[in-house]
Amino acid sequence: MYQAAQTPTTRAARPESQRGITLVETLVTTAIMAVAAGTTIPGMTALRTQHQLAQAAAEFETDVQHARSLAVAGNQSLRVTFDSHGGTSCYIIHTGSADDCHCAGDGPALCHDEGQALRTVPFVAGSAIALSANVRSIVFDPVKGTSTPTGTVRLVARDGRAVHQVINIMGRVRSCSPGKGMPGYKAC
Repeated sequence: MYQAAQTPTTRAARPESQRGITLVETLVTTAIMAVAAGTTIPGMTALRTQHQLAQAAAEFETDVQHARSLAVAGNQSLRVTFDSHGGTSCYIIHTGSADDCHCAGDGPALCHDEGQALRTVPFVAGSAIALSANVRSIVFDPVKGTSTPTGTVRLVARDGRAVHQVINIMGRVRSCSPGKGMPGYKAC
């Protein structure tokens, strides 16, 4: 029978005190980890942005339904006003007229006259999500529970993905996603 002779450089033949990882093994492992991280990080960033966009859309939809419910329960007209200053945008749920409340950076809204802000949600300049609307303000009627006018709110991520939220006359919100699309949303 033929047996291969083991050389002193094989791992099995090394003395106990010389076992360990060589420089070449360390460099190869580091290179593999760098490649894996380089392909994983952009995917994780896209996933995080997708999550932030879906979360902002869900929060807006909940706030619209809450504003409608508060208007009916309190027998008082409430508004959702959309405002933008210096790249920062927000929506404000408030009493009073459409021009009574304005965004104030990333803090609470500034209101005057009869306006009283109940909730302010800012989208700070440079953040992952931006907000825009095709109407200045939507008012909820306390008697009928309807909203006037109807409107579309656009939540757009830096990578171009977006969720559009259409508020109908009954104050209900329908969500859809144009362009690249978002998983879980119908196409616009």
